Amino acid sequence: MSLLSNSIAGATIAAFCAVPAMAEFQLGERYSDADGDLIADIPQDAADQIDPSTLIFAYTPVEDPAVYADVWSEFLAHMSEVTGKEVQFFPVQSNAAQIEAMRAGRLHVAGFNTGSNPLAVACAGFRPFAMMAAEDGSFGYEMEIITHPGSGIEAVEDIKGGQMAFTSETSNSGFKAPSAILKADFGMEAGSDFEPVFSGKHDNSILGVANKDYPAAAIANSVKARMIERDVVTEDQMNVIYTSQTFPTTGYGTAYNLTPALQESIRKAFFSFDWSGTGLEEEFGKNGEAQFIDITFKEDWAVIRKIDEANGVAYDCQ
Repeated sequence: MSLLSNSIAGATIAAFCAVPAMAEFQLGERYSDADGDLIADIPQDAADQIDPSTLIFAYTPVEDPAVYADVWSEFLAHMSEVTGKEVQFFPVQSNAAQIEAMRAGRLHVAGFNTGSNPLAVACAGFRPFAMMAAEDGSFGYEMEIITHPGSGIEAVEDIKGGQMAFTSETSNSGFKAPSAILKADFGMEAGSDFEPVFSGKHDNSILGVANKDYPAAAIANSVKARMIERDVVTEDQMNVIYTSQTFPTTGYGTAYNLTPALQESIRKAFFSFDWSGTGLEEEFGKNGEAQFIDITFKEDWAVIRKIDEANGVAYDCQ
């Protein structure tokens, strides 16, 4: 197991064991933050900056990577044109693998899911600047706890004594938020009040409930909506027993040590892309998303950092 994987595992244990101390967010020792925006500064010394001939892009591994290679193809061609670089899609299989790839310098541009954003920022030098939104600028999704008809679960309290599926330790809606909410609002903790299992991805959890493999699961309703739209599952296969507040969606950004000019051209690629008739419009339009908007980690991820604090998560980037 890598050091970063150990950090993630430690965060999981902390969340399950309800560590009382709150961990304030801070960057790993290899990064600096002179301007106080909570993300890694670009290295001042040009010798510490990189300008790769090929940019590697990865989208958060919430669903089948093969599907999303096609979805992102037109955008990546646009990024190639704007930056003058070749751009390759990198299909990652887990949040930990995606974070480790950027930390090791093998990943330059990425979309990290809501829950893994703080860990990617703290431990991999991720600099998020964009998020998908609707035409009117609204954005976000909700965490849902779902069951299947005939499960015998009509309310959250009915999960006690049974099993509940999470996605992965770094997922906000698939683990962090439901862990905090179950404890704070329902007095329920994994391991003592119910058996936790991990599916790995939101689509696995959704399929697991729809096929009656899991009696209940915590998922992102944006993923569920896309799967229903693609006829992977049907709405009547699931019952929703809890819906959270709205959370920010996947954050897009760059590795901290790309040259300033390259980081700026990548930003330009995001904000100049025309979604009309593209794979992004077809896929993410199912959630009402139609553009990329400018965001800041400090402001837009404040609620996610609070959830991490409530779970006792520490960002150990050794």
